[in-house]
Amino acid sequence: MSTKKRGLLRRSAYNSLKAMIVTGQLPPGARVLVEDLAAKLKISRTPVREALNQLERDGLVTERARQGYAVKEFDITMFREAFEVRELLDGYATELATSRLSPSDKEHLKGMVAECERLANLPNQTQQDKFLELQIGMEIHRTIAAHSGNETLRNLLNGILDKCQHYVWMELIRLDEWKIARQEHEAIVNAMCEGDAKRAGELARRHIRESRNNILELLQAKSDLQNFMAKAS
Repeated sequence: MSTKKRGLLRRSAYNSLKAMIVTGQLPPGARVLVEDLAAKLKISRTPVREALNQLERDGLVTERARQGYAVKEFDITMFREAFEVRELLDGYATELATSRLSPSDKEHLKGMVAECERLANLPNQTQQDKFLELQIGMEIHRTIAAHSGNETLRNLLNGILDKCQHYVWMELIRLDEWKIARQEHEAIVNAMCEGDAKRAGELARRHIRESRNNILELLQAKSDLQNFMAKAS
């Protein structure tokens, strides 16, 4: 098999497994076996193992001795830490990137916003369409970080964004926040394209802060329900 084909298989396996984790098909704490996943994805074990290694580096799975892998547990402490740091870094990256955008960079960002709108208006939107919209929304933040001119900041944000996707998906699906997310992304991009770094940074921080508050309510409600069920049993 050529190096190119191996790379494509590894990337395909990584994207598929990441989607399964983010959308809850592989729930937190679930045991993950290379053999089972290879059979499910209909590929060999090598690209699956490589994908799991990458997901471990992303902080989405953990390896257990002689037991394969397990999907990382998502708890409130981890959530708070990730979003507190993300709010600071995302706002700063947005401010830095605003003065560095070329005309083509601006068109690229506007194009991603428009693509989210197109996906939202599909007459028979599927779960896959929604996941793609989520990915493009996250890619807007990654692209802004890439234009910040600070490689360390970019790498830190990318790692945090990987950890945040599960929570953002939960917010979008359970609270139906899709329209609000699109509007907020559009406002951030417009402020950047107008060269207003201060406003763009403030909008980015508010976007992350409001998302965090929404998800905290969901996590607290889930915790309260679990406690209630435990006492009732």
